[in-house]
Amino acid sequence: MTHEGIRFASREQQQRESAENRPLSRIAVTPDKVRVLLTEGKGLEIDWKDGHRSAWSFAWLREACPCATCIEQRAQEGRKPGQPKPKPTNLLPMYTAPAKPKSAQAVGRYAIQFNWLDGHSGGIYSWEYLRRVCQCGECTFESAEPSGTPN
Repeated sequence: MTHEGIRFASREQQQRESAENRPLSRIAVTPDKVRVLLTEGKGLEIDWKDGHRSAWSFAWLREACPCATCIEQRAQEGRKPGQPKPKPTNLLPMYTAPAKPKSAQAVGRYAIQFNWLDGHSGGIYSWEYLRRVCQCGECTFESAEPSGTPN
């Protein structure tokens, strides 16, 4: 008898995971205005229908690619979406160009896809995914708040 697939999670971890997977309202995941700041090399900005505003740098977006290959690689390395890869400890590290897309295009009415200069283009960034990984101070504060009851 094997126990593969059985996972034990603390109450705090279960509450955190359920908060991360809570349903979002339709207007919370519907963009009102999307700006891809390609020429400036800055990143992506979205004004949402519910009045919220989100912004991500291209470097953060590249490290948060939602394709299966990138998700698996981050999981193996223990990184969260947007968290950069650890720097090699070489004496003289090689120069790597900053992450920047060649182009970006809408995917239906539900997502955006980037064609990165490094040749990667597999990630489809859904509006819901982007809203869930919002990097604004309000959203990062909410996700950092401890959930659960005090002892």
